[in-house]
Amino acid sequence: MKNCLIVIDVQESFRQRPYFTADDLPAYLAAQNALIEGCVAQGIPVVRVFHSEGPADASNAFAIESGHVRALDGLAAFDAAATFTKSRHSALVGTGLDVWLTRHGIQRLIVSGIRTEQCCETTTRHASDLGWEVDYVVDATLTWDMVQPDGRTLPAADIKARTATVLAGRFATLRTVDEALAAAAAAG
Repeated sequence: MKNCLIVIDVQESFRQRPYFTADDLPAYLAAQNALIEGCVAQGIPVVRVFHSEGPADASNAFAIESGHVRALDGLAAFDAAATFTKSRHSALVGTGLDVWLTRHGIQRLIVSGIRTEQCCETTTRHASDLGWEVDYVVDATLTWDMVQPDGRTLPAADIKARTATVLAGRFATLRTVDEALAAAAAAG
């Protein structure tokens, strides 16, 4: 089974957001980088996806003009098999990624990146609905605390646990970095 690693929205734009904290960043980058390096070592294509939306103005961190729509500092350097820029939550909407995956005979996606509950989860659900098998690598995703409608804080760890719960067995197989790499190697 042919695999492909998707690295979603791992970009400097997030450092510009008021909710950004570096608390979980070292552990996330260690996992993300190990996943990238392991896939590269196995010859698995690694696809990079950036997010760009909103006014095309340098003051908008998610606009190309800001200079922040680039790899997050600390992310392992890699030669992307392809790079796509999206303006929606799913990396499969309006980017051509689905066409690229089909043309390259990809059957299983390994999903990683930022934010756990937004673009990573949405891409996972979408890919599953389109027929791809998906390995969701929870430790290679990153998110931050959010404020709930009642004003209480929802911790990032709880968001990750909720995302894993709703994806497991329905839309994806949950994997650690080591498990994803082992599964990819076994699928050869």
